[in-house]
Parts: sequence; C-alpha cells; structure tokens
Amino acid sequence: MLLRTILVSAALLACAQAVDITILSATNVEARLQDNAYGGYNILLVRRGLSEVIAVIGRRTGAIIDQVTTGDVVIQFANSTTLRISSEEVAGERSGHVITLTWDAPKNVTMEDCVNLGAYHWYGGPQQKRQYWPIERLVLQKYSYITKEADNCGVAEPYWLNSEGIFYYLDKKVPLFVDQNFLEKNAACFIAEVSAPYSDKRDKNELVYAIGIFNDVRQAHEYAVEKYLGKPSGMPDELMIRYPIWSTWAKYKSAINHDIVLAFADEITKNGFPNSQLEIDDLWEICYGSQTVDVLRFPSMKNTTDTLKAKGYRVTMWTHPFLNKGCEPWYTTASTNGYLVVSESNNIETSWWNDNGTTTAYIDFTKATARQWYIDRLTALQASTGVDSFKFDGGETSWSPQIPVLQGDIRDQPGVITADYVRAVAAFGDLVEVRAGYRTQDLPIFVRMIDKDSYWTFENGLPTLITTTLQLNMNGYPLVLPDMIGGNGYNEPPSKELFIRWLQASTFMPSLQFSYVPWDYDAETITISLKFVELHAQYTPTIVAACKKAVSDGAPVNPPIWWIAPNDTEAHDIWDQYLLGETVLVAPVLERGARERDVYLPAGTWLQQGNPAKVVQGGDWIRNYPAPLHILPFFIKVA
Repeated sequence: MLLRTILVSAALLACAQAVDITILSATNVEARLQDNAYGGYNILLVRRGLSEVIAVIGRRTGAIIDQVTTGDVVIQFANSTTLRISSEEVAGERSGHVITLTWDAPKNVTMEDCVNLGAYHWYGGPQQKRQYWPIERLVLQKYSYITKEADNCGVAEPYWLNSEGIFYYLDKKVPLFVDQNFLEKNAACFIAEVSAPYSDKRDKNELVYAIGIFNDVRQAHEYAVEKYLGKPSGMPDELMIRYPIWSTWAKYKSAINHDIVLAFADEITKNGFPNSQLEIDDLWEICYGSQTVDVLRFPSMKNTTDTLKAKGYRVTMWTHPFLNKGCEPWYTTASTNGYLVVSESNNIETSWWNDNGTTTAYIDFTKATARQWYIDRLTALQASTGVDSFKFDGGETSWSPQIPVLQGDIRDQPGVITADYVRAVAAFGDLVEVRAGYRTQDLPIFVRMIDKDSYWTFENGLPTLITTTLQLNMNGYPLVLPDMIGGNGYNEPPSKELFIRWLQASTFMPSLQFSYVPWDYDAETITISLKFVELHAQYTPTIVAACKKAVSDGAPVNPPIWWIAPNDTEAHDIWDQYLLGETVLVAPVLERGARERDVYLPAGTWLQQGNPAKVVQGGDWIRNYPAPLHILPFFIKVA
C-alpha cells in the first residue's frame, strides 16, 4: 500500500532500489524517483533536513524497458506508456522549483499517480455540498473531475495546495478522476482514464501535471496564480458590493408577478434598507428557455422595471442555458439549426430541475452560432424590458446529454461548455453573476455559491458559507457572491437566530444578498440587520481595495487566516474564521445557541471590534470571546 512506505527512512529505501533517478537537484532541495516495494515509483523529496515520499507514481505501468536521464528524464514502460519529467528553478520574489510530469499512453491504458497527504493541511480541490476545509478530510471515490450538479460541484479546478508550500496542478487535457481517502487512506490519487464522462474519441490518454515546491504555502499559491490559475481582469459593479442585492427567489420561489415584485420593493424601502438591485428570479418566462415574458404575470415588464427604477432600484433577471421540450417555436428553431448539445448517440434530451414533466435541451455554447442566438435573444429582451443585467444559473457540464459532442479540442471536453457559457454571458457587464467556473478565473464577474440550505450543519448549511468562500478564493476565484442570507429554505425558512448569524458571517464578504427579510421576524431582527448592512457599507472601501488587489496581484479577497501567517501551524487548520484582505479577521458564530466562541489571532496587534481602546496582541487564542446575538466578533490588524 502507498502509505506503508512513508515511515521508511531514506537510507533503507536506498538499499534496495532498482530505480534511483535524480529528477531535481538544487541547493537545499533534491527529488529522486525510486522503486516502491508495492508497485509504482516513489517521488522522494529531501529538503529542510527531512526526507519524505510525497507521491507514488506509475502505479499501473509495469516494468521499465528503457530510460534516458540526461536532460529531461524520459522513461518507457512495458505497456507502451511514456513518462517525461522536467524541472525548473523559479527565481525572484518567490523562489522555488517546479517539476512537470507528462505521461503519454494508449487510450485503453489507465494511469494513476497518488499524492501522500501526509500530516499536512490541504486546500483547493472541488467545490462540494459538504465543503470541508482543509480538504484532507474530503472523501472522493473515483470522482469524475468536471463541473456538475452533483455535490454542488459548480467549480472544479484541478489544484491541490498544502501547508508546507507544495502544490499540484493538472493540465486541462487530462481525462481526470480523483480518488481521495478511498482507494488509499491519507492519499489523493489522480487517475487518467478515457471513460465516461470523457469521450472515447480521444486518440490517446494523457496525465500531465506540475508539482510546485516553495518555501511556504503563500508563496506556492502566489506562484500558482501567476503561472496557472490566473486572476480577474476587473471587478464587479461597486454598488453591487456596497449595498444588498434583493432576490425574489428564496422568499417567493416561482410565485411572482408584477404586484408581488413591486410590493417587495416597497417593503424593503419602508423598512429603511438600501439596495444595489432587485433580482426577478424564477418564473417570469412563458416557458423555460423562451426568453419571452409571461404577460399573465408581468403584463408589461418594461412598466415593472420602470416603476422599480423610479423607486430607486436597478433590475436584474434570472436566466439559464436550458430549453424545455414543448417550448415552441424556440425548441424547434434551436433543434433545426443545431443550437443544442447532441450526445454521441445523437440525442438532445436531458434534464434539469425545472423539467416540469418533460425533458430539456442544453444550448451548445461551444458553437459560435448557438452562442450568438442565445445572446441576441437576451440582448433583445434587455432592450425591450429595460432590465440592467442578468443572473445566470446552471452551466455545469453534467447537464449535457451524455456523452456530449462539443466543438474544439476533444481533450478539453466536456469542461469547455462551462467555460464557453460563462465567457459568453460575462459580456452582459459588471452586474453579472454566474454559479459555475472552469478555468475562468480571469473574468471580472461574481461567482455565486450554489444554493445553500437553511441548516446549522455541514450538510450545505451555515458552516459551508465560510468554507466555500475559502475554497473558491484559493482556487483563484476571489470575487465570490455568498448565497442568500439564511439559505434557500428548501427544508423550512431560517429561524431568526440562523438568519442573523448568516448575515453576520456574510458581512465582510464582497456582497450581501437577501431574499428572506428581517421584517418577517421582529423589530430586534430589523435593528440588528440594519446594523450589519451599515457595517458592510462602512467597510466597502476595504472590500473594494481587496478586489482591486485581486485584479492587480491575484490575491484572495477573503483568504484563510494563514495568508498573513503562512508559517503559523496553528492557523493552517482553522476553517471557521476568514480574512478580508490582510487587515480584517472575522470569526462568526456558527453554532446554534452559542453566545461566545474561541478566536485565534495570528501574531500582530489587533483592535477588538475595530475599537482603538480595545487592543489585543495576537499569536494565541482568545477563549470564550463574548458574542451575544447582536455581536459579530471581528478584529482589525494595525501592526
């Protein structure tokens, strides 16, 4: 087994090696490829006076039949698989080394390399419904690494980063499955296999990835952003950051019309709350995918939006990439013109959450003509109704009929449809929000968390508001739109306490999004909610500065607290606190009934609740910090 080798000393390993190849040799760091007694080959890393097996590779390749070790290491295996290993030194502000492994095999050969998770903490990985943080706790069973509805996996960037400054980043051409803590405990196995959901029309199999080795976790991540992940090219609308978004969805679900929307706006204003915009969610269409207003619900959407604007609201509308069967004439038009995703078995029918007893089809955003048809219809809708922009739902690859026939390099499929969808809709400007991402970190728009549930638990509840924020930020998506305050109420509406704690937890994130409303509870809830809406607005300049830093440097807007203390091992495991930029530390209350909590402060001088009269030195825990219902524990770093 993989981890049986970890405790074996480097000296014992060296005694019995048939293979012992240097793949990196530099001052203070060395990496060697050596036999693993249970199959495959160890990558042995020697640095800081320690030797450890960081990965076992080639677990299914069989015997070596040839090797070249001058320059790049090239190894030929008996099963017609080839491995090329190259290394480079990274000099400058962030010094380190990058080892690149390129496996090439016939398409019927499965390749598997396993990373030793060790005693370290790990970050990155897929977005999940049970979003654990750090992610070494995550269990994945041969998990197809694509964006998908299952598990709320709207973002699936193939990036693993550990607390010792080592990262793994996989190339987009890999037909990737990840098996973590299932095949091997305390290991993440990267499996390249040409099988569903990947097309067998590929002409070969590939497993290509980089291993970055840096002095600490922050340097490693900064290099990964610079080299692989990328950074946003701009930022969302500032008013959308400063004041809340008000959505009809969680409160009204699909039971909306002209009168309900206007009454909702009047309630918001009457209770003294500001707004950035009002979002008209599901259901305003005559049928799903028509992009045509249902006049029985909204006799004149232009009148609705004009009235809202006169009341001081900008207006956005919910939309999606689907077209239900029977939604005519649009379904026939799209099918006839080849605008819909077709499977390899020539099927266009699939499903989504609004099938309504029929089937649906998915617009093929990998086709320029289909993209333009979709965009043109939305542009016409925008012009006729006066709406300012759109909230774009869906976009994951799994909505396609399986296995989809898409345009472009087959090695980039099926993930390319997510990227092409998100890139197409981003053209609607800086009020856009999407919920999916695939190598689209460069876009200057909000990425919204997939719907949260109104729970206190890790079952997609309040704790995952924090952990999903951290996960998205550390995958290179710093412009995170937290989900609606209180969750979506699919089980039941949030309690007063859950609603208030959810608002507090969101306060120092980039935006606030309401649907359930404070006045559904009592006067105290209104007072507390106004307090935190005002606190968010007060710190908007700090949020905007963090967003600008994300644009210029790729820095996370809401990083984990180790970001300012990358060598503080106590900070590496903390999941229930987060930073805004590098100066605000937030420690929300996430447990029902709690009126105090422990807070860890990294080294430095901090102001409790931003109060200059309450100075505290960091580098230790504050136990039992008081947090009655109206208090959100937060600290400002001043030195």
